[in-house]
Amino acid sequence: MLRFTLGALLACAIPASAADDVEYFPVTNAPPGMSLPFSEAVRAGGMLYLSGEIGTGADGKLVAGGIAAEAKQLMENIGTKLARHGSSWDRVVQCTVALADIKDWPAFNEVYRGYFKRHFPARMAYATGGLALGARAEVQCNALVDDARRR
Repeated sequence: MLRFTLGALLACAIPASAADDVEYFPVTNAPPGMSLPFSEAVRAGGMLYLSGEIGTGADGKLVAGGIAAEAKQLMENIGTKLARHGSSWDRVVQCTVALADIKDWPAFNEVYRGYFKRHFPARMAYATGGLALGARAEVQCNALVDDARRR
């Protein structure tokens, strides 16, 4: 019987040059007093992986107004991060949506659909028992990176 460690398998699957083509970007809008244990984005080759985003304003607090207001703010936050890291809504290939209440799915979709002009990315949505800061929704996206931003 052959046995391999995960590290050995990954070493075979990912060329050393690809491992050098990974960049981690720290969180830029953490809530006041919080040190978050993740990157806001990771660029690996031609892909950009964004961490989950909730509907916080510039002050790091959730915006008021319920699911529609939070959805709009979180999508604006994602758009800002896409642009900052060399991508755009047209380059998004996959999103995962977490909702505090699945009953918010139609209202969330109403806002979400307005951000995609050329195509809709692959997507999964699910309800959860709770989200950070009491948010109603959280979205994580993966996108292609513009060639000019790649090394």
